[in-house]
Amino acid sequence: MTGGKARFDDIYHRPDPRAYFTRLAPLEYEIPHHAQPVFRQAAAERAALDDGLPGRPVVLDVCCSYGINAALLNHDVTLAELYERYTSEAARTMSTAELAAWDREFYTLRRRPDALPVYGLDVAAPAVRYAQEAGLLEDAFTDDLEQAPTGPRLSRALPDVGLITLTGGGSYVTERTFTALLNGARRPVWVCAFVLRTVSYEPVVRALAAHGLRTTVDTSRTYPQRRFTDERERRFAIEAVRALGGDPAGREEAGRFHSVLYDSRPPRTSAGP
Repeated sequence: MTGGKARFDDIYHRPDPRAYFTRLAPLEYEIPHHAQPVFRQAAAERAALDDGLPGRPVVLDVCCSYGINAALLNHDVTLAELYERYTSEAARTMSTAELAAWDREFYTLRRRPDALPVYGLDVAAPAVRYAQEAGLLEDAFTDDLEQAPTGPRLSRALPDVGLITLTGGGSYVTERTFTALLNGARRPVWVCAFVLRTVSYEPVVRALAAHGLRTTVDTSRTYPQRRFTDERERRFAIEAVRALGGDPAGREEAGRFHSVLYDSRPPRTSAGP
């Protein structure tokens, strides 16, 4: 537990994503599904922006784990299909090397023509290593920017980044991580983040504003993340949402974590009102 919220650290330190999908399937973890069309639209809009620099802007997925968001962004596949794939009997009988080879072929055949290069950032080294082996990430980094500055490899990569995405990490990364990333940017960077309603994103919004980004959010629209593990987690979520001025009725009270979408861009490209 982290402040009452269950943690799943063990599933991110396995050599491949089978435990991840097996563990999260009963909880109906679904936020990457909701993020898929949002990230695709944001990535397309950012790629269409002429920023005066050569090459296409890179997407940096923060807390990327096994590259799930990269898989959904750049390939004709759904989250439901990934659950079915990695919990199948065929997957269960493979070695990690066999699974990675199976995945490389699978994703190559489903690569979208508008695919963009994706970098991954996550402290879970086994997860990002697998995402690279499966062909989902062009590069990956394990820097813990909550504890230390960017390392040499990440510092060299940040000038390529044009869009930062986040789904499952709002409870673990703070303005320190975003400030470090934006300090190393060369291109105009947009940030598209799904953040649990149990967490205040305002410190990050202020940090992004200090780098010239305007954040838009519709707090009336929420996206279910997953079912609670138990009654204790449900009580934690309800109390945390109320403490931040939210109303858990019909959302957390109904048994699931819910997230809100924050979209941050330079003022001239901001989405929404």
